[in-house]
Formats: sequence, structure tokens, C-alpha cells
Amino acid sequence: MNHFKTFALLAALTALFVGLGYLIGGPTGMVIALVFAGGMNLVSYWNADKIVMKMYRAQPVDEQHPNAVVRAYVADVVEMAKGAGLPRPVIAIIPNDQPNAFATGRNPENAAVCATTGLLDMLNRDEIRGVMAHELAHVKNRDTLTMTVTATVAGAIAALANFALFFGGGGDDEERPGGIIGALALMILAPMAAGLVQMAISRGREYEADRVGAEIAGDPQALAAALQKIDASARRIVNTTAERNPASGQLFIINPLAGRGADNLFSTHPATGNRVKALMALGTEMGVAPRRA
Repeated sequence: MNHFKTFALLAALTALFVGLGYLIGGPTGMVIALVFAGGMNLVSYWNADKIVMKMYRAQPVDEQHPNAVVRAYVADVVEMAKGAGLPRPVIAIIPNDQPNAFATGRNPENAAVCATTGLLDMLNRDEIRGVMAHELAHVKNRDTLTMTVTATVAGAIAALANFALFFGGGGDDEERPGGIIGALALMILAPMAAGLVQMAISRGREYEADRVGAEIAGDPQALAAALQKIDASARRIVNTTAERNPASGQLFIINPLAGRGADNLFSTHPATGNRVKALMALGTEMGVAPRRA
């Protein structure tokens, strides 16, 4: 089922990308976009995780790191991955003040989990464990391929839409239909359509990763507390890399674009309050006592 969802998602985004190529350049543009999309999907499958990690300047770390917090972070991820029956992922830190985290990779054997320096500085060890258990849940559920490839293709759609704004009205109208009005519509509607595709698959996966992650860490309350802290800080601290590459925002445990203070109509993340309520209810079922404020 996960492979089918991945295929359907890529097919929808590829169709959108090819359609944009037609509206910008006519039949010739459509053929060029189709060839480019095919190559991009192939590259994304094998290399999207490396692209995203390089984009965010993620730095792999291990048990020999000089910082005690980082060593504890590595040890906890290794222990939880083993307990969840997963291969050891690449463990990395991202030099960014906004507390956040994401997982990437085409399968559990080629997975990476990344935490920002802001996350390691702000949260206590139990909360960091809860967040990274959520990311390991994405790996276990095999969400990482879909999320990473979606971010790559959706980013390309947004770039092509911006190209349409400036060049969509030029050339022969028979080869380049739509004109400036069509280009303006593309600039607005294409990223919205890509966002709807992302939103349709991502929200349910976040709830499921919260549930499975809470079970991996054995502490739903810690993840709930971490989500509240991350959400509050993400609204104050701008993640400039995410702002320049908004399609990658779905990868993170909390929407990193909240730093600009504007609500995202097509947010790929459920409301944090709803996630916290679900985790608190799960904690009650598991017999975990609520944490004192």
C-alpha cells in the first residue's frame, strides 16, 4: 500500500509538472518537461535524502562527539532503533536555532534522522527521545521516501511556476499558450495544487508517527511536551533554509515555516493541539502519568 501511495503521488505531481510544461511551451515544452520529470523522479528516488541533508547542512555525528548532549542523542537513537527492529540510521545534527527534526531516506536500510542544534539545546533528554522516536516511526512506517521525493518534486513545481510568471507570455502563442494571464494563474495555482497533494498524504502520517513514536519511546507525554515547545519556538525563530525551500517543510516534525507568523492554508502538519490531545489520550491508555507543568 505504501508503494502504491508513493507511485500515485509521484504520478500526480509528475502530471502537474508536465502540464505546466505544456502551458509554458506547448507540445515541445510538454515533451521537455516529461523527460525532465522522468529524470528528476529517478534522481529523487536514489538521491533525494542526500539533496535534503546537503540543503540543510546536516552533519553526521556518532558516539565520539565531544558534546555530551549530542552523545546522549546518538545513544538514544541507536537504542530506540534497535528496540524498534530497525537498522542503525545515519544520525545527524543541523546547525539551526529553530528546534525541529526530520527523517529522510528511501528505506530503513538507507535512512537518516536529523535534529537541529536548537532542538538539542531547548529540550530535555526525554523530550529529545520522544521527538527522535517520532522520526524513527516515519522510518519504520516507510514514510521517508514519499516525504522526501514529494518535497523534491513539489519544489521543482514551484520553481517552474515562478519561471512561468516571467516567461509564460513570450514566444509563439501556438507553442506557448496561456500568455501572461495563464502564467500568473500558474504561479498561484500550481504550488497550491502541489501543496494539496502533500497535505492529503502527510497529516495522517504525522498522527501515525506520533502514535508509533510514542510506543517506541514508551512515553507519549514526553513527545506531547516536546511538540508544544517546538511549536511555540518555531513561531518565533525563522528557519531561513526552509523559507527558501518551502516544499521541504513537510519533512519536519513541526511546520518550520511558522517563523514568518503566517498560517499556512495548505499545511502538511495537523494542528499541534490536536496532536497533543491524541498523545495525552494514548498516555492514559498506556498508564503513563501526566507530566507536571
